[in-house]
Amino acid sequence: MINTLTKKPMARTILFSLFLSLSVSSFSSIAASTNVTINGNGYDNVLDKEQARQLKEDWDQKRELRTQVNQREKIEFNKVDKAIDERDACLKSANVYAYWEPETRRCLDSNTGRPVNP
Repeated sequence: MINTLTKKPMARTILFSLFLSLSVSSFSSIAASTNVTINGNGYDNVLDKEQARQLKEDWDQKRELRTQVNQREKIEFNKVDKAIDERDACLKSANVYAYWEPETRRCLDSNTGRPVNP
């Protein structure tokens, strides 16, 4: 079949034009996909501003939540740290009747059950 196409000039012309049209159409589709359109009526600008506003709002909400979580963790850490310090002070106390109650995290007097300040 290729031999018959190369022998006939009309067939070569059709084959060449078909090849050329396919290559031009593929080139134009590539060029069309890289076009940049600038819209002068401001509609796209409004949408971009709205999207930016929503992104900023989302970012602010996430930052606020992170701040709340960090504050909560800091408060919990301070409670545990304070309890450890109070326990150490209670155990090192000169008061023989003082003991540490782990459930309530208090230093109590073993005779009366009242809190003791070590």
